Amino acid sequence: MTARVVRWLGLALAIVASFTARGAAEPWNDVVANARGQVVNLNAWAGDEKTNAFIEWAGGEVLRRYGVTLRHVKLRDTAEAVTRVVAEKAAGRNAEGTVDLIWLNGPNFLALKEQRLLYGPFTAALPNYRYVDTTHIRSNVVDFTIPVDGYATPWRRAQLVFIYDSRRVTDAPRSATQLLAWAKRHPGRTTHPNVRNFLGATFLKQALYELAPDAEALNRSATDATFAAVTAPLWKWYDELRPLLWHRGEQFPDNGPAQRQLLNDGDIDLMISFNPAEAAVAQSTGQLPESARTVVFDRGTIGNTSFVAIPYNAAHKEAAMVVANFLLEPATQARAQDYRQTGAFTVLDLDLLGSADRTMFDALPNHPALPTNAELRTPLPEPHPSWMTRIVAQWEQRYTK
Repeated sequence: MTARVVRWLGLALAIVASFTARGAAEPWNDVVANARGQVVNLNAWAGDEKTNAFIEWAGGEVLRRYGVTLRHVKLRDTAEAVTRVVAEKAAGRNAEGTVDLIWLNGPNFLALKEQRLLYGPFTAALPNYRYVDTTHIRSNVVDFTIPVDGYATPWRRAQLVFIYDSRRVTDAPRSATQLLAWAKRHPGRTTHPNVRNFLGATFLKQALYELAPDAEALNRSATDATFAAVTAPLWKWYDELRPLLWHRGEQFPDNGPAQRQLLNDGDIDLMISFNPAEAAVAQSTGQLPESARTVVFDRGTIGNTSFVAIPYNAAHKEAAMVVANFLLEPATQARAQDYRQTGAFTVLDLDLLGSADRTMFDALPNHPALPTNAELRTPLPEPHPSWMTRIVAQWEQRYTK
């Protein structure tokens, strides 16, 4: 290759790079401009007061800064929004859909992705996505063993912990086996939400990790044969535990907040949570006693990431992208992690932040009920979604009338 050709190629590459850099900036400016005046129907679970308040705050911010109206469509179950999108597809409503953004993960994300009902990939277009930890936090890019592939953007992390009242509990369990032994010593003093609720199902998945003869099988889709073999020790364990639960395992709180109320009222001493900061957050609002503390199982607990995704037929895709990007702003993430707000652990890699942004996280307040990062350890990955679906169905078959 001649020197002249080399110089020509270098010039050509420089021109291409220049246009690419300008193009990367200009489309986002266009997105922001087109989003102004749009309304984003955010379909999100509404079972937590702190999170609802955070979404309301975020709505005020995106309206003030971008002219985008954020409307929280409050759900009891994320499947409601999934069903709506599927129904619109069946009816041929391929544009101007009623759902602009969904807070989802797990089976709900899988259902929409498999049916090609998600818009994207779009995450690389979000300026703040460059701060997301895609190296150390596997659940930011792989959701319940399913690659996200840019069709959803992370916005908060969660990990399973147990909360207990330290006035009455001095022997908090640190494994599923210890939990059964603890329940035998303290019958009726613990419970879990109904297994139809994700938190109740996660309670069983957590025990399965410890009790399964081959936990690696949980990373693959469950079959009739593998499900029966892998879950056999789980049902044996649960058969012993169930009569030792609150109301002898014949009744269950509907959800996490209902379970928390039982602990606050002194009806139980130990509960499960998927928010490591819940004890600290609830104490700040008088929803748990100051004696509430947090414990994590010794072998680790299940952790996952919550995402927001845009349906393929969303009416206001630009505004939905603006909201998704706002949720990834370091200041937004730091506010969310503050236990006085939601206590949601960040999805960002703090090492990628500038000093001013990093300082916001370093300055977050501590609390005696907050677990440390060392206590949380490396979270266990969520099993393949098929395990959760089958566990719920099997539990209902075995234990409901």
